Amino acid sequence: MGEVDIRVERGVGRITLNRPEAINALTHSMVLEVDAALVAWAADDGVRSVLLDGAGDRGLCAGGDIRAVHRDADAGGTATPGFWADEYRMNARVARFPKPYVALMDGVVMGGGVGVSAHGSVRVVTERTRLAMPEVAIGLSPDVGGTYLLSRAPGELGTWAALTAGVLSAADAIHCGLADFLVPADRLDALRAGADVADLAVPAGPSPLAARRDWIDACFSADSVEEVVRRLERHGQAATAEEVLAKSPTALKVALAALRRARALPDLESVLEQEYRVSVACLRDHDLVEGIRARVVDKDRSPRWSPAALSGVDDAAVAAHFAEPAVPFHLPRP
Repeated sequence: MGEVDIRVERGVGRITLNRPEAINALTHSMVLEVDAALVAWAADDGVRSVLLDGAGDRGLCAGGDIRAVHRDADAGGTATPGFWADEYRMNARVARFPKPYVALMDGVVMGGGVGVSAHGSVRVVTERTRLAMPEVAIGLSPDVGGTYLLSRAPGELGTWAALTAGVLSAADAIHCGLADFLVPADRLDALRAGADVADLAVPAGPSPLAARRDWIDACFSADSVEEVVRRLERHGQAATAEEVLAKSPTALKVALAALRRARALPDLESVLEQEYRVSVACLRDHDLVEGIRARVVDKDRSPRWSPAALSGVDDAAVAAHFAEPAVPFHLPRP
């Protein structure tokens, strides 16, 4: 078995991400294999549905292989745009897959893990689910269709998730429109064996995040990150303000702009095309390499952002992230 195990069992196309030592972080080759399988199965009458899960007991997928992004960025950043183009193409294919696409979002589901699962038609979380789009913590804006999903969450809960890199529980994920069913982890094998998800699901209960929506909406509806922080401090949410301020100032401003723009875009494909422009621009920024260094290379958790403060990131710098790259990326429409 390689980095991804692809097979057909009793009419179900099975995809198991298989890098448990890295919480199944996605490599370029994994993305290509998944995409090729989806193309084949969409046209195969012998495949009735698809089921995606992850190997090991830590989670479905911790995101993309950001160590590879770091190495490539250090070497000039020539390979990563191709990885992102193929990944975003695969994300769109998941969303448009013509048969049931069941994603088991157990444990850690972050970044690219959200992209390979939350665009599916049957999205299953468990009591162990910890879902997040933590890109601003490494100098990147949410991608893989994350700004599409988050911009359409109730109120400003998606903006909170993007700017704090906060973790959503199973109930939060369902409330925010990122998942459909809560199935206890000890029932997942029954689901894999063919049981109906509706027979296995249990009530998710109230969303802890939704209970905070009054101040989240009041603060995160601001048109600038600086104003978000000021409102948080006025509402007695200094700890959340500090969470925001710990992230890359450039990534924060770009992410807020991307979310606001995503709300006005008509479909997932348009948002993925915008995210590609933003991601390629971030690849040229100091903060992406520095953020990955601090988080997964040296692991000192002390990134040295540049500019170091929100005041150092002007509107022109933000706008530049939305310019068409030298090699444009476009997706077909259904």
